[in-house]
Amino acid sequence: MQFPTCEGVVLPEWIDANGHMNLAYYVVLFDQATDLLYDTLGVGQAYRDATGNSTFTAETHTLYEREVRLGERVRVVPYLLAVDAKRLHYFHEMFHAEQGHRVATQELMALHIDLSLRRVAPFPDDVLARIREAVLARAGRPLPHGIGRRIAMPSEQ
Repeated sequence: MQFPTCEGVVLPEWIDANGHMNLAYYVVLFDQATDLLYDTLGVGQAYRDATGNSTFTAETHTLYEREVRLGERVRVVPYLLAVDAKRLHYFHEMFHAEQGHRVATQELMALHIDLSLRRVAPFPDDVLARIREAVLARAGRPLPHGIGRRIAMPSEQ
């Protein structure tokens, strides 16, 4: 299964006092990429409308590597890492669209939710099987640097 990339341009209202894109708008672009990923996996808006189920993000880790400035274009590439009965683990890389260097990453854990109960619930069997196939299709290929990274101060020695 091929996942679509998401592209965007840095808008004037996204620029902060430091003259670069504010951290919140990296998250906006990553969220747009998540929507595309979910649509491709069959758990997007149409799934919510049809089933009353959705996903809620439980945890994120965003790493800001390079500045992005007004008018620059970026491209977000998604990676589906794992799935179990109730969770999705995925990762996004954001690249400068013209220059090609990586500018940020985001790693996420999402929970499958029954919206009528507002509680975590198992994926339906067919949905889980489809997502597992997508995870397995990627098996053996190299993963981007930074997956599983944690925040910590360097140890004093």
